[in-house]
Amino acid sequence: MSQIRGYHAHVYFDEKTVDRARALCEAVRDRFGAEMGRVHERAVGPHPMFSCQLAFGPQAFADIVPWLALNRDGLIVFTHPDTGDDLADHRDHGIWMGAMPKLKLDIFD
Repeated sequence: MSQIRGYHAHVYFDEKTVDRARALCEAVRDRFGAEMGRVHERAVGPHPMFSCQLAFGPQAFADIVPWLALNRDGLIVFTHPDTGDDLADHRDHGIWMGAMPKLKLDIFD
């Protein structure tokens, strides 16, 4: 079994919801101390939509993920562990809130 080193939560948005996504990510950063990545207004990596990544340790999971579930304001949130196996982390271990757009998993080949 792989060791979970941390988690990434990817908040998905579009040009109409970018301000809501930025506010949500900033709130998680400020409230829980998560590391907030860039607000990408284009598809990046395996993510099929605009997104912003939040990174946090395993100990913060129980606080951050339920908070996101209640405060995501209609945005899609994709959360996955970081075990070092990027394909499995994204394909097999993800937790979705909202719609489930198809990830571009071929980048891990």
